[in-house]
Formats: sequence, structure tokens, C-alpha cells
Amino acid sequence: MQGITKRFPGVLALNRVDFELFPAEICGLIGENGAGKSTLIRILAGIFQADDGEISLHSQPVRILSVQDSLALGVSVIHQELNLASNLDIASNIFLGREPRKGLLVDRKELYARSAELASRVGMTAPLTTLVEKLSPGEQQLVEIAKALSAEARILVLDEPTSSLTPTEAEKLFEVMRRLKNSGVSMVYISHRLSEVQEICDRVVVLRDGERVGEIPKESIAASEMVKLMVGRDISRFFPQHGEHKESAVAMSVKGLRYEGCKSDITFDLYSGEILGVAGLVGAGRTELMGAIFGIEPKSSGEVLIYGQSADIRSPADAIRASMGLVPEDRKALGVILEMCVSENITLPSIGSYNPPFMDRKREKQVATEQVAALDIKTPSLTHDVQFLSGGNQQKVALAKWLSLNPRILILDEPTRGIDIGSKSEIYKLIRNLADSGVAVIMVSSELEEIIGLSDRVMVMHEGKCTGTLAQDEINEERIMQLATGGVHGA
Repeated sequence: MQGITKRFPGVLALNRVDFELFPAEICGLIGENGAGKSTLIRILAGIFQADDGEISLHSQPVRILSVQDSLALGVSVIHQELNLASNLDIASNIFLGREPRKGLLVDRKELYARSAELASRVGMTAPLTTLVEKLSPGEQQLVEIAKALSAEARILVLDEPTSSLTPTEAEKLFEVMRRLKNSGVSMVYISHRLSEVQEICDRVVVLRDGERVGEIPKESIAASEMVKLMVGRDISRFFPQHGEHKESAVAMSVKGLRYEGCKSDITFDLYSGEILGVAGLVGAGRTELMGAIFGIEPKSSGEVLIYGQSADIRSPADAIRASMGLVPEDRKALGVILEMCVSENITLPSIGSYNPPFMDRKREKQVATEQVAALDIKTPSLTHDVQFLSGGNQQKVALAKWLSLNPRILILDEPTRGIDIGSKSEIYKLIRNLADSGVAVIMVSSELEEIIGLSDRVMVMHEGKCTGTLAQDEINEERIMQLATGGVHGA
């Protein structure tokens, strides 16, 4: 791709960007949100057309005007949100829309024979008759890769492929990628997880503000170099400094809590001004626990005390009255309403205080203005739809809607998922500042670096039960993983 330029109304998304991919290599493509990665890939995939520049394949100029053009040239993009039919089985998904036929009928025998060959190639062990909805996220990822290979793809683009995978599933994916590379397939790997980029990529190309700002060869790939190019400055420490958490009031006590999927009673204390990290592998039950505390999931037994007083929390409205807030894991589906503007999102949890149905717009604007300034939300205006903001700014809006209520307890479920390193650093500072101001914070995260770097204590879960809590001087990767895989603290 040479001199690729793309403009949107009021925005120069790409400015004369060059990007090359060599045979049988894995090339990392990194940059902050809004750097132009998605736009560049969508041009390669035929979703967008460039305003200027050209694309060549094997030194021959090609025109990619549609997704069909891209697929015909052997280019396949595996997006972060997988494009699978969950109600069909594995084989039917692999050849969806391109099923082998006998006359007018699908040749089922041929379908399963060809699918078996592709499944073997990507290391899939589940029976081909298994419905996709029954598969783990890692297995679904392999179905997407097999689907791309069935279309004879020679160039694979993987966009944040490990965002919902366990470490074991991610390592299996890397093994598949290495095998594909050895068979001659070229891959573009997009990820905010720089440790993975360092592990799997042969070369890294960095975009910033719509321009190519550098390339890092294999022997020089390191997190510090990637960050320096991505953000234009040296972030020597992502996580804000924090001293030992001093004994303070118990903000919340969870005693003998049980809910659907919980394997044993959950009991823990959360202190005012602390960050309690909650770690565990995908499926450990962390999100379900937060839902039970916040009144989303029904509780079968146990109680929650807020500053020593029993709180009968049966719904999110009860939780809000108890001075709690919850920033959910799925930002776009549950954290914000994308089609609503910034000010409407920020004031949504407190809408009852704005004199509905007439709405005190002046006060709503004042509160939204204060939160936008306090969290440094980058938006053209308060009336700008949230769907047009970057991921990091969407996450800040999701935070702002709860901070406008001045909660005493804040639950953050995967607070930095899918956002770039610069925005992560800002959100880490926000979280630490909240704790320093006395807010009790629970932070659920799948990123060990995040858990270790921010938490004052860490509670670890495995298959619906708490396997241990680590004090600040005990927190390290080895101990967390021991507990996350079923070990017991102190064993």
C-alpha cells in the first residue's frame, strides 16, 4: 500500500501512508485509537476506498472496490467482533455461502471432508457438528481462521484476536499463526497488548495521527520503543505511584454471597480509598459476582453491608441509592448508549434529578461540562454522539456518568479493554486519583500487568469461587496465576 490517503468530513484519517507485507511474515500494525489502523485495514478489505494512493499485490497494481474484490485477491480480515452464525455448526460456518453442492443440494459429505482438513490445519479438536454457540471464544477464533483459509486466503489480518481469550487460548492461537506462516501465509497482527506483539511479530509498523511514524525490526521490538513511537513521548511508567494502603473504614462487606454459577460462599471486605483488583481467567465468574453485588444478578443468599449498614440491593437502582456505580465490561453494549450524545450519556444514571419529562437542560449541560473537563474527554461538543468518539473517550464517558453521582463505591469491569496505551495511562491515573480521594474501587481485569500495577490488594477467582486474596507485598504474576488456575493461597 503506497501513499494511502483517506478523508472523512472534517478529519484526515490517513495521510500518505505506506504499508508493506512480505511473504510468510507476521507484521504488527500498532497505534493509539484514532491512529488510522482500522481505516487502513478497511481500505485493504474493500470496505472503504482510498482518496489517493495505490495497492499492489506481487508487484502488480490492483483495484479493491469491494469486500468481494479483496476476498478474490486472497485477503481476509478477522475482526474483533467475530462474524459467525452461532446457530450453525462448525463445518457450515467454515463454508457459509460457499458450500460444495451436488446439483441444487449441499454436498454434506464433501462439506465435512473439506472442513475436517481445514480444522486439522488450525488445530481444532471439537467435532465439526458442534454448534458455534457452544464453543469457547478461542475455538470460535479458530473457526474464523479456518473460514478464511477455506477461501484460499494468503493474507490474513487479525484485529485484536486475543481480547477475549484466556492465556492458554492465546498461546494456541500463536501456535496456529506460526504454522500458517511456515506454510506461506502472511499476516497483519493488530493489538494493544504489546507483549503479544513482541512475542509473535517479525516486524512492527507504527501509525500515529493518520501517518506512518516508524518501523521496528524483530531484534528491536520492545514495549518502550513501541510506546515511544505510538504516543510520541517516552512513558517510562504507565501506572501512577502509590504507597502502601493504610487501614481505613470498611466501605463494603460482602458476607456469604451466593448466586447462580457460584461454587461457594463469597466473603470479602472493601476498604475506603483502596483499589481491590479482582483477577481470574475467562469464565472464572468475576463479572457475575459484580452483577450480583450491583443487583443485576439475583442473589440466593448472603448480604452486602455498606459502611456497616445492611443494604438490600435487588436492582441497579438500589445499588445507585447505596452510592455505588458500575462501569461494565462491554462498553458499547452496556456502558454507553452510542446513538445518544455525550451530555445525555453522562447524566443518564441521575436523570431523575433533572425534573423529567421536561428536563433541566441548563443543569444537565453544567454537570456534563464539569465531567468533560475533569476527565479531559476529547469531544467536539456535548451534543456529539458517543459513537463517533474514540474507544478511550467512550470509556471516559462511561466513567463520567457514574462520577457525576459522586459514588462512594465504584466497580470497574475491564476498564481499559480495547483502548490504546495512551488512553490506558490516563484512565489509570483517574482510577488512582479516585482511590486517593476516598472512593472504594473494585477493578476487574484480565491483564495481569494492570492488576499488579494498580491494585492495593488482589482477590483471585477460579470457576465461580474465591481462591485467595493477596496483600500488596504478595502480589506477583506467579501467585496470581497459581490461584487463578485453582491453587489455594498459602498451600
